[in-house]
Amino acid sequence: MKMKPLFVLSFISMVLLLLLFLLQSSTVMSVDCNVGELICCADPISTGVATQQCCSKLKEQEPCLCQYKNNPFFGGYVNSPNAKKVAQCCGVPFPSC
Repeated sequence: MKMKPLFVLSFISMVLLLLLFLLQSSTVMSVDCNVGELICCADPISTGVATQQCCSKLKEQEPCLCQYKNNPFFGGYVNSPNAKKVAQCCGVPFPSC
């Protein structure tokens, strides 16, 4: 039975997309979600003025922001207007989770 070229191309495309998804997932999973890493953002969040160090840590911890946002201990800080302002200044999209 001869496979049609379109079927083969579709199958290869699906396999490549699956591999890409798995590679992205493993990258996200490799982030150590440690809210302590964001201690350098305490002052920027209180003032609403981003710093380079805070921006670096926010970008690093970006995959964890929903986890922090939904945490009753940290949610108030993450959801504050100044935290949103700092995230925007840093170019980190504010999580909509």
